Amino acid sequence: MAAIVIPEKTRSSLSKYLKASRNPELVNVYLYFLEQLYGLHPVVFPQSKMIYRDSDEVVRVLEGENRLWKETEIKIGYYAPSVNEETSRIYICPFSGKVFGDNTHPNPQDAIYDWVSKCPENTERVGGLRVKRFYVSEDPEVIKGYADKDQHKKGKGITKVVYSSALSGKLFSTRKAVVADFQKNYLKRLSLVEVQNQNRFQIEDKFLAFIKEHLSTEKLTSFVEALADYEEFMPYVEQWIDGEEE
Repeated sequence: MAAIVIPEKTRSSLSKYLKASRNPELVNVYLYFLEQLYGLHPVVFPQSKMIYRDSDEVVRVLEGENRLWKETEIKIGYYAPSVNEETSRIYICPFSGKVFGDNTHPNPQDAIYDWVSKCPENTERVGGLRVKRFYVSEDPEVIKGYADKDQHKKGKGITKVVYSSALSGKLFSTRKAVVADFQKNYLKRLSLVEVQNQNRFQIEDKFLAFIKEHLSTEKLTSFVEALADYEEFMPYVEQWIDGEEE
């Protein structure tokens, strides 16, 4: 087995970690070392109860399963703008493009319910009644489109493709914006130590295989031997060796 090499940057980070820890356990220190060495940023996606190597891996998996976003068309400019620069949330009628802003109407959610229930362009029916389906967006770029007074002055509305979050249903101007919202609001960061010590969530197969490959007695021994080459780590090495001998 090849000897473990500790890069200078990782050595510095490891030294700070050890100094900040009280009675650090070997396995936890080694897991921290792996996290730094391989640039790991484990996250848990609570909805699927799954832990992944990093947030990019979650996105790759969900996009591959078409579980992150879908294309949606909205109408812009068919009605006079009802938003402004201070608007942070809008409610959109998908049939007509009518929009209500959170700061331009006293009860925008009630207003959109009332609108879609009477909207002449709404041809969707359930039990003979118009469906009360509408969109919500907090994306500044989507809101900006509805605040464009010039578009309304042209006298002709447009249809624009946007992206709907599969988790919240909210609209975003780009797929990148959907991903950013997902990574910010639906994932929880974990350390590799927390990943190893938890039993509530399943670990994604490839990430689990990585952990099993590196968390072996042989590699732990090699890690200790690598640390022993540096005087600053010797007190910890001696502590772990003495602990094994007791």
